[in-house]
Amino acid sequence: MRYIKNSYGVRLIGLVLGLILNALGNGLCISSNMGSGIWTASAVNMHQWLGIDTGVLLIIIGVINALTNQILIHKIDIKRFVGQIIFVLFYGYFIDIFTWIFDQLGMPHYNIVARGFFAILGIVFFCIAISLYQRANIIMHPNDDTTNILRFHYLKGNATLSQVIDFIPPIIVVLISFIYTHQIYSINIATLFSIIFNGILIATADKYIWPGLKHNFTVKFQNRS
Repeated sequence: MRYIKNSYGVRLIGLVLGLILNALGNGLCISSNMGSGIWTASAVNMHQWLGIDTGVLLIIIGVINALTNQILIHKIDIKRFVGQIIFVLFYGYFIDIFTWIFDQLGMPHYNIVARGFFAILGIVFFCIAISLYQRANIIMHPNDDTTNILRFHYLKGNATLSQVIDFIPPIIVVLISFIYTHQIYSINIATLFSIIFNGILIATADKYIWPGLKHNFTVKFQNRS
């Protein structure tokens, strides 16, 4: 059963705003070079270990996430799967635009305090973005859909716990990569901030950032025993 609480037009605005904020936030993290989200960090560490291009690894991770989501919802949903793959393929393009803008503004050369501030601000922005397009629930990054499914199908709406569970696979990947490379890459203050506060920030954004945008989400399996 699906409870639609907003019109499609309102949900579409939520999606577009979420995409822009997510790209902006990731652009801040990348340009400031003070850490990134843990999934991105896992791809960077795999790149150092296996030599595969980071962008290709992010696409592979996205496809694996999308397939995992099909298992978690207990059915094959082709429309959902295709939408998430399209999101993954175009997602990096918008991040590149914002990263280029911030690079042109000289952010990589700011002092460490300023870069740390902007990296943390980037985490805040993409957590707000996740909140917006998860609530809109038209299309989203498959990893964000994973946390949405965990939150409402399995964890009784607990955003923080769903994020914690979602962080386990990339942390394992980073640790395995470390065994082979003896180095940890792309882990810095913003990454630690993300690990600790992602769920809290998303739940807070749900409550205070555009509260009129509701969770337009399927809850069919929420009360399954």
